[in-house]
Amino acid sequence: MNSLILITGGARSGKSSLAEQKAVELGGKVVYIATAIAFDEGMKDRIKRHKLDRPKKWSTIEKYKDFTSILSYEDFKKSDIILLDCMTLMVSNLILDSSLDFDTCSIEAINNLEKEIFKEVKQLLDIIFTTNKKAIIVTNEVGMGLVPSYKMGSIFRDIAGRVNQYIASKANEVYLTVSGIEMKIK
Repeated sequence: MNSLILITGGARSGKSSLAEQKAVELGGKVVYIATAIAFDEGMKDRIKRHKLDRPKKWSTIEKYKDFTSILSYEDFKKSDIILLDCMTLMVSNLILDSSLDFDTCSIEAINNLEKEIFKEVKQLLDIIFTTNKKAIIVTNEVGMGLVPSYKMGSIFRDIAGRVNQYIASKANEVYLTVSGIEMKIK
C-alpha cells in the first residue's frame, strides 16, 4: 500500500530527526535521497552531521532532479522506504540551476520555471506511487517567516509554498515540527 508522509517545520525544528524516526518505525530497507549540495563550509558541516545521525545501514542517493534515473539504482530497487531530505533544498537547487536573472526576468519566465520544478516534483511522486514504496518527504515551512526583501527570495518562497501544498494534498499524513515536538496535522 502506498504511503506518503510529509514532515514540515521551520529551520532546526526537528524535521529530519522525526523523519528518521518515522522511517525506523515503518521498518524495512531505507534509501535516503539527499538533495543538498555542499557549496560552502557550513553546508558541508550540515551534510556531515546528517550523515552521522543516520543509521549506517541506510543507503544514500544524492539527487535533486532527474528522478527517473533512480529506478535503475540497485539501492533504490532494494528499498522499501524512501526518505527525501529536503524538498525546499531541491526547489532551491532547481531555481539556482535556472539561468534567470531574477531582478529582471518576466513573470512568464518565473511561471515557466515553476512548471519545470513541478514536473520534477510530480515525477518523484509518480515514482513513489508506481513503485509502491513508502515515502517520507522533509520540507521547510516557508510561510511563517519573514517576507523576503529581495525578488529571488520571494520567488523561492512562493514556489516552495505551492510545492509544499501540492505534496501535502497527496500525502496520507502530514506532521508539523516545532522545537523538536511533532504535531500531526493530517
